Amino acid sequence: MASISRRHFFYSAGTALTAAQAARVMGANDRIQVAIIGLGRRGTIHVETYLKLTADAEIAALCDVNQAALERQQAVVQQALGRTPKGYRDLREIFADKNVDGVSMPVPNHWHALATIWACQAGKDVYIEKPACYNIFEGQKMVEAARKYKRIVQIGSQGRSSPNRQRAMQLLHEGVIGKIYMARGLCFNRRRSIGHRADSPVPPGIDWDKFLGPAPMRPFNMLRFDYNWHWFWDTGNGDIGNQGAHQLDIAHWGLGKPGLPKSVVSTGGKYIYQDDQETPNTQLASFDYGDAEIVFEVRGVLTGKEEGVGVGDLFYGSDGWMAASQTSFQVYKGERSEKVMDESAQGNSEADGNAPHFLNWLQAVRSRKVEDLNADVAVGVLAADLAHLANISYRVGKKLKFDAQAMTFPGEPEANRLLTRHPYRAPYIVPEHV
Repeated sequence: MASISRRHFFYSAGTALTAAQAARVMGANDRIQVAIIGLGRRGTIHVETYLKLTADAEIAALCDVNQAALERQQAVVQQALGRTPKGYRDLREIFADKNVDGVSMPVPNHWHALATIWACQAGKDVYIEKPACYNIFEGQKMVEAARKYKRIVQIGSQGRSSPNRQRAMQLLHEGVIGKIYMARGLCFNRRRSIGHRADSPVPPGIDWDKFLGPAPMRPFNMLRFDYNWHWFWDTGNGDIGNQGAHQLDIAHWGLGKPGLPKSVVSTGGKYIYQDDQETPNTQLASFDYGDAEIVFEVRGVLTGKEEGVGVGDLFYGSDGWMAASQTSFQVYKGERSEKVMDESAQGNSEADGNAPHFLNWLQAVRSRKVEDLNADVAVGVLAADLAHLANISYRVGKKLKFDAQAMTFPGEPEANRLLTRHPYRAPYIVPEHV
């Protein structure tokens, strides 16, 4: 495995650590014992990243409902470290393991809340991937559990730990383009048709019941299992809740708006393809904040970029505008839209980009300070809720007013029903009281 400079990590988290903080983070004799739960595509990145953070964390255990995936990643760790971590098929056994300090969980969306709540109840700190939650009710319960059990819960919104993004957001908040009236999130992420697949027997080595968890029991279908679970309402939230969760978070961060919008409207559809996907591949959403708005757009079919951005954010203000992608941002000012600033990040590989965010979580696990987190659970839930609001408007087919105090759509029973799951499948029930 390629090594990464320790000093690079300390500065990549956004600001330099104090000497005392650095000493805690660098303590090789008290490495945080981490279990990785979920070893699919994203899970392999978790394994790879923690193997680069061996001075701070030790991979104590691995867990997956797919025996083949579990064994593959056990072999990866064995080859890298000369030892084989414990292997589990049931995440509840991980939570019961007193040798595990924290859990890093790239599990499917529909498992995010229950896994986080169970982990918090068991006294584990949590790194959970975005979107923070599968629905709005579940996000509320995640925040409650983190606070009640005093757990450190980081959401995988890696942009929050990017110095390039932090710099861009600071400039926006300082008024580099004046008063911001619109933030646009773009998710022009090419997605090919998933086609059609017939139901089939559950393949050997896969625990289908545990994969579905809180979702309804259905016959096994490979399209509902390997990554494409994103495109079915039982388990995923479409691309606005997948890739889009990152850009929604940046849009909200840049706009500087605390909380949820007054109303939302979202339209679109699944165009071009005739396949088994349920979620839209083309979607437009608008979130009204009164004196400003967030506009978000998903295009999974062939399309071009806008202002040079395909996946990223555009900010518009009284004095100019900013384009912000994963690795750079540009500022344009005045009536002639003159470029006055162009800054790029150093290094942009996926694995290297994750490391500062994982390290930020490990730092907070040691300090026990929620405020040390770059993407605390409450921050991640807010971004996820924007995706959920858009999807609810899309599914009921109308513009909706939203009461952020009551967390309901006044006078809209059909929309309110989509705030949670009906019903949860026992014993995988997200509790009302955590």
